[in-house]
Amino acid sequence: MELRGNKNTNITNLELLKAIEEMQANNNPDTVNHMIDCVMNAQFITPGNVSKPQNVAKTDKNGSTVMQQETQVQFQLIENQNKEKFFPAFTDQEEKKKWTASEGKSDVVMTFDGYAEVLSEKDCEVKGFVINPFGKSVAFPRDMVMSLKKQKAERQQNAGGLQQQTLTADDNVQIGDPDPDNYPIDMMASIINFLQERDDVDSAYLKMFKREQDEKPSYLVIVDFEGDKMEEIFKGISMSASPHLGGFQLSMMPYNIPFAQKAVEDIDPFYSAED
Repeated sequence: MELRGNKNTNITNLELLKAIEEMQANNNPDTVNHMIDCVMNAQFITPGNVSKPQNVAKTDKNGSTVMQQETQVQFQLIENQNKEKFFPAFTDQEEKKKWTASEGKSDVVMTFDGYAEVLSEKDCEVKGFVINPFGKSVAFPRDMVMSLKKQKAERQQNAGGLQQQTLTADDNVQIGDPDPDNYPIDMMASIINFLQERDDVDSAYLKMFKREQDEKPSYLVIVDFEGDKMEEIFKGISMSASPHLGGFQLSMMPYNIPFAQKAVEDIDPFYSAED
């Protein structure tokens, strides 16, 4: 979770708001899953009281007592008709303003993972979180949050096993560019953050990749690297991209094969170690 002590955090969630509207207008597995994907990648505002960092005694793994600075947060909760407490998860300031009780409180910036972390604590009595409780609301009870958290971890673990794409002369392959109106900015940012921590990757490119037998295209990341750590690099890219795929599959390919070089000959890399 991220703590901010100001009263006017600039957060918007236009894609999520659109996904909620589409789901409520036409509730089906596709609209529900898209809405959940957006929730997984969103940031929310939960009002609360944030104290100044204080020195707290902690016991480290060696059994020694150490002093650490911790910021204490007292969340402002809402109650349903059964007196059950929930975190309010506002998508923006306009939604937060609908709750007059939040006036004067600090913005605690939360993600799905942040709510899941707090809700999984043994002594937590909060029953879940509610997106925009005074607008077009969507509730995420604790059991649902825990289930989604488990599914997300399993997807990330399975995604880590992606291997190099292999092509044969019989493959009918289409290569294209991502839709500029739906460019996966969050996915690219996450991959770049991973690649910046390595000194064996020179550059990486993004294309769309589709075989004749595929129902829909996949993202294709072509990586120019040195050494023999392809599996390690591909696993890291896969783990970084997994939360942001939005229903697409991810394929990867090393730059050193002719097919890959031809596919990216007219585009710039989205990541370059020289930048």
